[in-house]
Amino acid sequence: MMDTKGVQRMNIFVGIAAVLIVWLGVLTVLLLRTVSHYNKLTSGVSSKTMQAVLSSMLQKQEATTKDIETLQKAIRYVEADGKLHLQRVGVVRFNPFSDTGGSQSFTIAILDGKDNGIIMTSLYARTGNRWYIKHIKAGLCEDVELSKEEESAIKKARPI
Repeated sequence: MMDTKGVQRMNIFVGIAAVLIVWLGVLTVLLLRTVSHYNKLTSGVSSKTMQAVLSSMLQKQEATTKDIETLQKAIRYVEADGKLHLQRVGVVRFNPFSDTGGSQSFTIAILDGKDNGIIMTSLYARTGNRWYIKHIKAGLCEDVELSKEEESAIKKARPI
């Protein structure tokens, strides 16, 4: 039979053995993860060294960075160029004369991304149809005053 000191020694030994077994299990899991990661990095590469694999990855990353920079420049160019194209339209129909029926007259605003463009107004009367064109710069007409219908057409052409 064991005395109390022997039982204590046995408990200490079992405790140390349990801690070592847990520690060995943690190290085994970490080693398996590292080996799995290494195998993923070197998959399809049998005769190359790890340095060659990493160099190849760095070259691909540098090429990708250059491609992204090129695409960003192209996007900036397209965005700047797109603001110069006609892209916004606003139409207002109205009846300027009480002796004609319906809203057969209209104003159309055709603007680019910087609110530059033209306003075309068609005034319909029984005696004929008249057209007026005004140049618009930054949403305003510099030469003549805009009618309320023309101002409304510009507002409709602008994005919300």
